[in-house]
Amino acid sequence: MKNFKILKNCIISGFADEIDKSVDNQIALLKELKISHVEFRSGDGKGIAEFTIEEAKSVKEKLDQNGIRISALGSPIGKIGILDDFEPHFEVFQHVCELAKIMGTDRIRMFSFYLPEEGEPAQYREEVLRRMRRMAEYAAAKNLILQHENEKGIYGDNAARCLDLMEEFYGPAFQCTFDFANFVQCRQDTLEAYDMLKPYISYIHVKDAMWEDGMVVPAGMGDGHVAEILEKLDQNGYQGFLSLEPHLADFAGFKGLEQLSKAKGRSDGASAFCQAYAALVGLLENAI
Repeated sequence: MKNFKILKNCIISGFADEIDKSVDNQIALLKELKISHVEFRSGDGKGIAEFTIEEAKSVKEKLDQNGIRISALGSPIGKIGILDDFEPHFEVFQHVCELAKIMGTDRIRMFSFYLPEEGEPAQYREEVLRRMRRMAEYAAAKNLILQHENEKGIYGDNAARCLDLMEEFYGPAFQCTFDFANFVQCRQDTLEAYDMLKPYISYIHVKDAMWEDGMVVPAGMGDGHVAEILEKLDQNGYQGFLSLEPHLADFAGFKGLEQLSKAKGRSDGASAFCQAYAALVGLLENAI
């Protein structure tokens, strides 16, 4: 990325399972695009939390052979209801921590539990904090970093509650992943969110969305102020990952790529990933 005008010290990664469920096909397109990292979420029909130790070692070996490293595990940790039994989930969390070590990353993407539609988020805060504290302490003991992602429906969906979590737990083992589209879908202005969370941001998910209906679109085509925030990150010396998460299956403009996809022998998922990559690179190259 040394030729880009902004974020010169950042590395592009991405959720390659949006390319294809096959790890081999994921690797093939990452290499074609010269992307050296992947945020590994699933492969060969299994989510990362379902991988056995031996399966994780096998995937790590395959990635190593192709010069691809893991920027983070795209885990489902924290994606259960706040009223669900936490103990079985904590065991899954411990397994994911072991997988992270095997797969050569210290970063684990996670969430802060789905809340019931009835009631106010504040009434579940103490239970959220209890669970998050237990996981953060465990991660710290393992020298791992929990990357909390803002997500619709969880405690940390808007900037204020993400800030609440950061003020409670931010440190070497608990940091902020900033997702533009997820904030838009929660009716949270991303510029306001960035200003509130900027001291805590150590990882970026690159996808954009429309304010009107929440539709995910390529970076820069929505209301997430992606270009403006990337410039702000650059000014503040950000040197982390920019992780592509296309989610473009319902994007109207993607329909026009179907013929081109077939001409290049690509699946819809591969074409969507390429479109998301091109949009990000365009923003980086054209920023003032």
